[in-house]
Amino acid sequence: MKIRRRNRRLRELPVNSLIPNILTVLALCAGMSAIRFAMQEKWELAVAAIIIAGILDGLDGRMARLLKGATKFGAELDSLSDFIAFGVAPALVIYMWSTEVLGGIGWIAGLAYSTCCALRLARFNTALDDPDRPAWASYFFTGMAAPAGACMVLLPMAVSFQVGDVFLREPVLMALWLLAVAFMMISRIPTYSFKRVRVKREMVLPLLVVVGIVAAVLASYPWFVLSVMGVAYLISIPFSYRAQQRFAAKQEEAEIEGEGARTEPESESSGEGTPTG
Repeated sequence: MKIRRRNRRLRELPVNSLIPNILTVLALCAGMSAIRFAMQEKWELAVAAIIIAGILDGLDGRMARLLKGATKFGAELDSLSDFIAFGVAPALVIYMWSTEVLGGIGWIAGLAYSTCCALRLARFNTALDDPDRPAWASYFFTGMAAPAGACMVLLPMAVSFQVGDVFLREPVLMALWLLAVAFMMISRIPTYSFKRVRVKREMVLPLLVVVGIVAAVLASYPWFVLSVMGVAYLISIPFSYRAQQRFAAKQEEAEIEGEGARTEPESESSGEGTPTG
């Protein structure tokens, strides 16, 4: 009887360990709901659903680490959810909003974006197991992350909610924009990863004040704030590239100095043992 009770306890999981998977499933549902809203031409709700999926995607990994509930099942589920929410849903939303009138060309642009998103996710998952990855690499993503790519694809829609969609809804323009974001996702261009951002203690209170102000403005002017954040992210890409190059240069210098320190004693000993004259 005692053995059976122990086995039963082992099979039972605490609810806390399921929270990350619940958030991942909710992100998947938000992505699918965005497609439904697009079919109903509720464009603002479609964009909002994908943004919510991005927020949930950012929370599930952190919750898994905090609750020590990270599992291989959760990692696989997260990748599948990301592909639906950030690879399929944005492409279909843009297709129904703008590029559908281009026929096959519009569909090819959306298909290229979804394919690049899948490739980007696969590359990210395999890079995590790289033992030679330098420590500073965690400060950057290789290429544009899938949630960021989805937000960038939808940026013209968010701007159009403020200024109108006469120009931004142009099918050729949106097809080219899809292809440009798809290229950024599979490129080697580094973009900032904010997972390891640290805040000094003296900056905590000012930061909370800024967060409160941004939240208030976001509630009053949501699309304006989201558009500004999207543009700010695009502006940050050249700075992330320069920062990554500095880290790589410092590592290369350290490796050269290390090799020099190892070879100097050898050269000195060989010189002493060499006959002269």
